[in-house]
Amino acid sequence: MSGPTPRRPSAPLVLALRVVGAALLAGTAWIHVYLWSMGYDTIAWIGPLFLINAVAGFALAAAVLLAPRRLLFWPAGAGALLEIGTLAGLVLSSTVGLLGFVESTAAQYYWESVAVEAAGTVVLVVLALIFRPVRRQVTHEDWTEPAGTNG
Repeated sequence: MSGPTPRRPSAPLVLALRVVGAALLAGTAWIHVYLWSMGYDTIAWIGPLFLINAVAGFALAAAVLLAPRRLLFWPAGAGALLEIGTLAGLVLSSTVGLLGFVESTAAQYYWESVAVEAAGTVVLVVLALIFRPVRRQVTHEDWTEPAGTNG
């Protein structure tokens, strides 16, 4: 006898989490591509990282929307990691500096970035936790004797 099957949330809740998570990833990506086009492209290391962040954000937004439920853990988890990593980079750059660059909290879209990245982290972590792979407990009844043995 195996344990109870874990309940999955309703389809409307999952759809809402997917849409909000994808929108927040796309928001982060848009902010980065916009700032990149407004001058951050000329900053060593930071410019290319902003562009990579934008591409990854848009790609993960699409993946969160399109992934089958059985694989949703992976893009949601990757999206959560992108959001928390982006937020950590922003905090570092505005406190101690990052790769020789120091950002100001008065910079364009600074606080919007903080809000979008923090919310994206929360929503995508929830989505990833809901769809995390669960190992099934193997019980004695699950075992079968190999063919040709007398048991």
